[in-house]
Amino acid sequence: MRIAIVNDMRAASEALRRVVDSLPGHEIAWTAANGVEAVAKARQDRPDLILMDLLMPHLDGAEATRQIMVVAPCAILVVTATVSGNMPLVYDAMGHGALDAVDTPTLGLGGEMGGARALAEKIGIIARIVGSTTVTPKRPAPQASLPRLLVVGASTGGPKALCDLVMPLPHDWNVAVVIVQHVDVTFAAGLATWLGDRTGRPVRVASAGDVPKAGDILIAGTNDHLVLTPQRTLEYRVEPKQIFFRPSVDVFFESVAAHWPQPGTAVVLTGMGRDGALGLLTLRQKGWHTIAQDEATSVVWSMPKAAIEAGAAAEVLPIGRIPAAVIDHAMRG
Repeated sequence: MRIAIVNDMRAASEALRRVVDSLPGHEIAWTAANGVEAVAKARQDRPDLILMDLLMPHLDGAEATRQIMVVAPCAILVVTATVSGNMPLVYDAMGHGALDAVDTPTLGLGGEMGGARALAEKIGIIARIVGSTTVTPKRPAPQASLPRLLVVGASTGGPKALCDLVMPLPHDWNVAVVIVQHVDVTFAAGLATWLGDRTGRPVRVASAGDVPKAGDILIAGTNDHLVLTPQRTLEYRVEPKQIFFRPSVDVFFESVAAHWPQPGTAVVLTGMGRDGALGLLTLRQKGWHTIAQDEATSVVWSMPKAAIEAGAAAEVLPIGRIPAAVIDHAMRG
């Protein structure tokens, strides 16, 4: 991959360059010292991946990510001195299309590198993604008392789209919401908190053994796949190992189709890749109402497009109209 580096600190930029240079099959496309410069360079020469700092003069990394995803959309990995210390900006950047975040590697006085492996692993995962796109169970509730279910899959640009979807939903309704967002385990709890703060809703990470209840808004919270068991409890599983979108929307949707006894609503939002298309199709074939986000309001349209091309989406809607469609179907059902 051709990788661009955006960082206003010379030592950090040099550390990033050394990591990229050490990885076979990757090269430096260009470097930029701030967000303004990065937007201009991306417009002229779109790389395969941008390593984006957050705290920079003139234009921060979150806003630079937003602008780049408009003028020259590409994979963006947030690389900042402290991810944990900049969580609001990290989630803002993810909402605008960044795929993941990692701490900036550090150069020691003797030339040794700290944190290089974590960055290299993130780059390897993103390379595969980019290439793919050219507990003790609780007793299940009686079926009569089961809520309706809204299941959502999202990836690139998902946090912002999830805000737009969740905020208008009723606070008091017989629907449980379960979300699978492509996000590393280290950010899942923070994403739930961020989404809850932004929407004024109680959002939490799904725990093994949970039974989805009316009013719940649950987010998959590990790098394993979230599934619904035959006992209608939630569980995390390593298999299938070969799927590198983790957690996988397809795996979750397929388990819901197999084990939830009544049709609900399923939505595929903005995202890179094809994850969710086959699962959404299975749900539609089981009588679920299925929705895909439209191209105009998606940060990256790969996932919804794949679902539409598979015949999995009963409706294709802009994000602003999806909540009303979800509510209407839930009330009519």
